[in-house]
Amino acid sequence: MTETPQNRDQKRELPMPGVAAIALYLLLIAGTIVAGVVGGGHYPWGFLIFSAAFIAASGGLIVRFRWAWVLALAAVFLLMGYNFWVFSQQHQVPAAVQGLLNLVFFLYLIRPEVRNKLR
Repeated sequence: MTETPQNRDQKRELPMPGVAAIALYLLLIAGTIVAGVVGGGHYPWGFLIFSAAFIAASGGLIVRFRWAWVLALAAVFLLMGYNFWVFSQQHQVPAAVQGLLNLVFFLYLIRPEVRNKLR
């Protein structure tokens, strides 16, 4: 049987919706860091390393690479810890909300169904 464009499209799997949402979230965080570094000096220049890592993890998650999953897992875990630390020190409610969001992303990424879909 010859492969037609329709068969090829049916064989290609799309990323899981949750993984795609996490990839977009990492892009949003990376953009915020870049804007904070360049625009007003809100973040130090060293934070651009995190921004580059978030962008790499985001792109790798879309194409389902295992290394990107590990990088995204580390990113959301570190962001969760940082936001909970900010909440414990400064009692800022938005930091607690973002920390809980990162906790949900972390718990989603460690599900066996998500890990099995990666290459």
